[in-house]
Amino acid sequence: MPDEKVESSGFKVVDRRSFTSEGTRAAGQPEKAEDKHEAESRIPAETAAATPTEPEPEIEEGEGSERFAMLVSYLSTTAMFQLGLLPGPGGEYIPADLANASRTIDLLEVLQEKTRGNLTSQEAKLLDEVLYELRMTYLEVQKRASKQR
Repeated sequence: MPDEKVESSGFKVVDRRSFTSEGTRAAGQPEKAEDKHEAESRIPAETAAATPTEPEPEIEEGEGSERFAMLVSYLSTTAMFQLGLLPGPGGEYIPADLANASRTIDLLEVLQEKTRGNLTSQEAKLLDEVLYELRMTYLEVQKRASKQR
Protein backbone atom coordinates (compact mmCIF):
# COMPACT_ATOMS: atom_id res chain seq x y z
CA MET A 1 0.00 0.00 0.00
CA PRO A 2 1.52 3.36 -0.91
CA ASP A 3 2.17 5.89 1.86
CA GLU A 4 0.40 8.73 0.11
CA LYS A 5 -2.54 8.91 -2.26
CA VAL A 6 -3.66 11.97 -4.15
CA GLU A 7 -7.28 11.95 -5.22
CA SER A 8 -8.78 14.08 -7.92
CA SER A 9 -10.75 16.14 -5.40
CA GLY A 10 -7.55 17.83 -4.20
CA PHE A 11 -7.45 16.12 -0.82
CA LYS A 12 -4.25 14.44 0.25
CA VAL A 13 -4.58 11.18 2.17
CA VAL A 14 -1.58 10.14 4.27
CA ASP A 15 -1.32 6.72 5.90
CA ARG A 16 -0.06 7.40 9.45
CA ARG A 17 -0.36 3.90 10.84
CA SER A 18 2.75 2.75 12.66
CA PHE A 19 2.62 -0.85 11.43
CA THR A 20 1.81 -2.53 8.14
CA SER A 21 -0.81 -5.27 7.83
CA GLU A 22 2.06 -7.81 8.22
CA GLY A 23 2.98 -6.33 11.64
CA THR A 24 6.28 -4.71 10.64
CA ARG A 25 7.02 -1.05 11.35
CA ALA A 26 5.92 1.12 8.46
CA ALA A 27 8.58 3.11 6.64
CA GLY A 28 9.08 6.61 8.03
CA GLN A 29 7.56 5.88 11.44
CA PRO A 30 9.66 6.88 14.46
CA GLU A 31 10.91 4.22 16.87
CA LYS A 32 10.18 5.99 20.16
CA ALA A 33 6.83 7.24 21.40
CA GLU A 34 8.42 10.63 22.18
CA ASP A 35 9.60 11.00 18.59
CA LYS A 36 6.18 10.02 17.33
CA HIS A 37 4.53 12.71 19.46
CA GLU A 38 6.98 15.32 18.17
CA ALA A 39 6.42 14.25 14.58
CA GLU A 40 2.63 14.46 14.94
CA SER A 41 2.76 17.83 16.66
CA ARG A 42 4.66 19.51 13.82
CA ILE A 43 2.50 21.34 11.32
CA PRO A 44 3.95 21.83 7.86
CA ALA A 45 4.38 25.50 6.94
CA GLU A 46 1.98 25.31 4.00
CA THR A 47 -0.71 23.72 6.20
CA ALA A 48 -0.26 26.30 8.96
CA ALA A 49 -0.50 29.15 6.48
CA ALA A 50 -3.62 27.69 4.85
CA THR A 51 -5.42 26.94 8.13
CA PRO A 52 -7.85 29.77 8.84
CA THR A 53 -7.97 30.90 12.43
CA GLU A 54 -11.21 32.14 13.86
CA PRO A 55 -10.96 35.60 15.34
CA GLU A 56 -11.70 35.68 19.03
CA PRO A 57 -14.83 37.60 19.91
CA GLU A 58 -14.01 41.06 21.09
CA ILE A 59 -15.39 41.94 24.48
CA GLU A 60 -15.58 45.60 25.24
CA GLU A 61 -13.82 46.60 28.43
CA GLY A 62 -17.05 47.66 30.15
CA GLU A 63 -18.90 44.49 29.17
CA GLY A 64 -16.35 42.19 30.83
CA SER A 65 -16.37 44.32 33.97
CA GLU A 66 -20.16 44.23 34.09
CA ARG A 67 -20.17 40.45 33.79
CA PHE A 68 -17.57 40.13 36.53
CA ALA A 69 -19.54 42.45 38.81
CA MET A 70 -22.69 40.42 38.11
CA LEU A 71 -20.90 37.19 39.05
CA VAL A 72 -19.59 38.70 42.29
CA SER A 73 -23.05 40.10 43.05
CA TYR A 74 -24.70 36.75 42.39
CA LEU A 75 -22.32 34.88 44.69
CA SER A 76 -22.49 37.51 47.45
CA THR A 77 -26.32 37.55 47.34
CA THR A 78 -26.32 33.76 47.57
CA ALA A 79 -24.06 33.95 50.63
CA MET A 80 -26.36 36.52 52.24
CA PHE A 81 -29.36 34.22 51.71
CA GLN A 82 -27.38 31.39 53.24
CA LEU A 83 -26.48 33.57 56.20
CA GLY A 84 -30.20 34.18 56.79
CA LEU A 85 -29.94 37.93 56.13
CA LEU A 86 -32.34 38.14 53.19
CA PRO A 87 -35.99 37.06 53.24
CA GLY A 88 -37.22 34.23 51.05
CA PRO A 89 -39.36 34.75 47.93
CA GLY A 90 -42.54 35.03 49.99
CA GLY A 91 -40.96 37.25 52.63
CA GLU A 92 -40.52 34.34 55.05
CA TYR A 93 -37.50 33.99 57.32
CA ILE A 94 -34.79 31.65 56.05
CA PRO A 95 -32.58 30.13 58.77
CA ALA A 96 -28.83 30.52 58.43
CA ASP A 97 -26.93 27.72 56.71
CA LEU A 98 -23.39 28.45 57.84
CA ALA A 99 -21.78 25.50 56.08
CA ASN A 100 -23.06 26.51 52.65
CA ALA A 101 -22.45 30.21 53.32
CA SER A 102 -18.84 29.33 54.10
CA ARG A 103 -18.57 27.39 50.83
CA THR A 104 -19.93 30.30 48.84
CA ILE A 105 -17.48 32.70 50.49
CA ASP A 106 -14.72 30.20 49.71
CA LEU A 107 -15.81 30.28 46.04
CA LEU A 108 -15.34 34.04 46.03
CA GLU A 109 -11.89 33.57 47.57
CA VAL A 110 -10.99 31.08 44.83
CA LEU A 111 -12.20 33.56 42.24
CA GLN A 112 -10.01 36.23 43.82
CA GLU A 113 -6.99 33.94 43.89
CA LYS A 114 -7.39 32.72 40.31
CA THR A 115 -7.96 36.18 38.84
CA ARG A 116 -5.20 37.95 40.76
CA GLY A 117 -3.28 40.20 38.39
CA ASN A 118 -5.95 39.97 35.68
CA LEU A 119 -8.55 42.32 37.16
CA THR A 120 -8.92 46.04 36.77
CA SER A 121 -8.41 48.06 39.94
CA GLN A 122 -12.19 48.56 40.25
CA GLU A 123 -12.88 44.82 39.89
CA ALA A 124 -10.21 43.94 42.46
CA LYS A 125 -11.58 46.56 44.87
CA LEU A 126 -15.14 45.26 44.43
CA LEU A 127 -14.06 41.69 45.18
CA ASP A 128 -11.96 42.77 48.19
CA GLU A 129 -14.84 44.78 49.68
CA VAL A 130 -17.45 42.08 49.11
CA LEU A 131 -15.22 39.42 50.66
CA TYR A 132 -14.44 41.63 53.66
CA GLU A 133 -18.13 42.37 54.30
CA LEU A 134 -19.16 38.72 53.89
CA ARG A 135 -16.41 37.48 56.21
CA MET A 136 -17.35 39.99 58.93
CA THR A 137 -21.04 39.18 58.54
CA TYR A 138 -20.32 35.45 58.67
CA LEU A 139 -18.45 35.92 61.96
CA GLU A 140 -21.35 37.93 63.43
CA VAL A 141 -23.95 35.34 62.39
CA GLN A 142 -21.75 32.53 63.69
CA LYS A 143 -21.27 34.32 67.02
CA ARG A 144 -25.05 34.90 67.29
CA ALA A 145 -25.77 31.25 66.51
CA SER A 146 -23.29 30.02 69.14
CA LYS A 147 -24.91 32.23 71.82
CA GLN A 148 -28.35 30.75 71.03
CA ARG A 149 -27.17 27.21 71.73
